[in-house]
Amino acid sequence: MNIPMIKAIVILPGTALVYVPALVVWLTRDTGYAASVPGTSAIPWLAALPFAGVSLVLMVWTMRLFMSKGGGGTPAPWEPIRNLIILGPYRYVRNPMLTGVILFLAAEAIFLQSVPVALWMAFFFVMNTVYFAFSEEPQLEKRYGQPYADYKRNAGRWIPRLTPYDGTNEV
Repeated sequence: MNIPMIKAIVILPGTALVYVPALVVWLTRDTGYAASVPGTSAIPWLAALPFAGVSLVLMVWTMRLFMSKGGGGTPAPWEPIRNLIILGPYRYVRNPMLTGVILFLAAEAIFLQSVPVALWMAFFFVMNTVYFAFSEEPQLEKRYGQPYADYKRNAGRWIPRLTPYDGTNEV
């Protein structure tokens, strides 16, 4: 893994998954909304585990695709990949990496039993939805042209297709 990729991971998912949730937990520690690390109860662990598991699979899978098929660059908007990737989970949904991040935030909120972390997750989702619609997707259409426009029309931003998109099976 190269330095720009490590930098992108530390800055982007690091901020969303570690720095902001830690700040939220710290700021709400003396309120009625304080996080609660589960003691002996297995329920928060078991409830959070499926979200964390799916999340980690998506994030690792998409990062591997970025490194092997992206043609250089990173997931960061300041150093984007060169190739349009429509493989693996990208055949079902346009943003599987961010879906993984949001699922991990859900796991954190469930595990910590934290309404403020859940609110951060909701804000993060809305913020990214607006960013994708008004900034990233128009840039991707300019960069990749008709192949991205076709992909965008056939793969949902957040809601996955039931069958994988292969460029020929339009909806």
